[in-house]
Amino acid sequence: MRLKQTLILLSVGLAPAVSMAEVSANIGFVSDYIFRGIYQAPSSAFAGIDYENENGFYIGTWGADVGDGLETDVYFGYGSDVGEFSWGVGYTGYFYTDLFDETYQEINLGIGYSFISLDVAIGGYDDPNPLAADDYTFTSLTFEVPNGPYFKFGSWGDEFTGDYVEVGYGFEWHGFDLSIAVISSDDLVLSSINQLAEYNLVFGITKGIAIGGD
Repeated sequence: MRLKQTLILLSVGLAPAVSMAEVSANIGFVSDYIFRGIYQAPSSAFAGIDYENENGFYIGTWGADVGDGLETDVYFGYGSDVGEFSWGVGYTGYFYTDLFDETYQEINLGIGYSFISLDVAIGGYDDPNPLAADDYTFTSLTFEVPNGPYFKFGSWGDEFTGDYVEVGYGFEWHGFDLSIAVISSDDLVLSSINQLAEYNLVFGITKGIAIGGD
């Protein structure tokens, strides 16, 4: 996650409740991997697999090429929908190979109503320096227009700081999910080429694969 350098577009979207137990997978590619406003790597390929059941429980794993190694995420949780209101609680762990970064672990909380959602992550970073601060929070507010663009504001807190704005649009094309997003920040690193860049344009393509269900 490279908070030290202060990522997506790209974030993993989790649908916590489905009408039946289901296993699904995804594979894709982004022109730049940016997570929560933090630049990770250029031209990253990724893949994941998820299980969701009718009670709202989900568990999954997701991995991405980060240039100097691999990122592997593990997550699980529970969520539910009541009319237009939704809520969820879960855990996510971010693990890396080849010394790209250290481990991050966090609790995820989310609520939503209609096209508005609020998500909060409360986490800790396994800093190799025992004297270094390692706690953080991340809060995002997202507005998603039905069949239209989405708007997101994200902000880091506690021992990590920085804000960003993301505007994007996604659509299906011949069985593939295509996306484009503009990410803007004046205090987070958005590019490996220009450390002072205040925005980045990210393109993505994802293919979802239904493996099976009850």
